[in-house]
Amino acid sequence: MKTSKKLNFRTAVIAFAFICFGITFSNAQQRGEREQKERPTYAKLLKEMDENEDGKLAKTEVKGPLKDKFAKIDTDEDGFISEEEFKNAPKPERRERPSN
Repeated sequence: MKTSKKLNFRTAVIAFAFICFGITFSNAQQRGEREQKERPTYAKLLKEMDENEDGKLAKTEVKGPLKDKFAKIDTDEDGFISEEEFKNAPKPERRERPSN
């Protein structure tokens, strides 16, 4: 009977270790995905949003947070976001993670 109890204890310890490893690996992977998300470059935004291909980003062309903050980013108020204005734009605020 002692051998059977030792075997069950070892099995339980090994199973517990695998569960802990799985949780740790999963959390690290999720953190890594969030950290990899980088701010797009001005060139990438031009490629994606500059519909008339004039090399400028107008309010009618941009979307998302860029459109919402357009007035703050367009500091010279010419109706376009230049590369310099984009570089000096305030970084987007981080969204709060929902608590589980």
